[in-house]
Amino acid sequence: MDLSPGNIALLTFQHLYLSIIGTLVGGVVGFLLAVWLRPHPRWIALAIGLAEVVQTIPGIALLAFLLLAFGLGDTTLVIGLGLYAILPVLYNTYEGLENVDPVYLGIGKGMGMTKGQIFRQIEIPLAFPLILAGLRNALVISIGVTTIGVFIHADGLGTLIYTGLRQVYVQAMLAGAIPAALLAVLVEVVLTLLERRISKNVS
Repeated sequence: MDLSPGNIALLTFQHLYLSIIGTLVGGVVGFLLAVWLRPHPRWIALAIGLAEVVQTIPGIALLAFLLLAFGLGDTTLVIGLGLYAILPVLYNTYEGLENVDPVYLGIGKGMGMTKGQIFRQIEIPLAFPLILAGLRNALVISIGVTTIGVFIHADGLGTLIYTGLRQVYVQAMLAGAIPAALLAVLVEVVLTLLERRISKNVS
């Protein structure tokens, strides 16, 4: 097992890359669903309910189901991460758009703005801090789930953790676990600070 700094850095990059790609895939789906189904409360409630069901499925079980359809590798992991990312982005986007102060919408209408302009220039900017919070939660979840991607032959720090557990090799376990934990903490801190800064600018 290669525990050199270069290899650990490579695995850390792969881990973060897969987490980000999976989160973005699910985030786009969640965002589009929220916008598309927003005028239909029953449909949005159904979509959120289905996304909540997916969230309750343990990561290893979800990857096992996806493995049957998509086989081994990074693609299956990314699809799984995307499924997990849908709920936080879907819910936060819907709540953010629905809670935009009607006063701002009235101002936009008074200025002669179209619905599309109001959506792009008023609703999205005001809802963005909450949308970003959903992305932050989704990415932190993805970083955790990516560690078990090793069971479907996906890349990432999970390879070190699994090897360490299988061989009772403490150094390998720590070489995978510590960077994974630091990634989650770093993402949480950076995106929280960004979210607060955007919220101040919006308000």
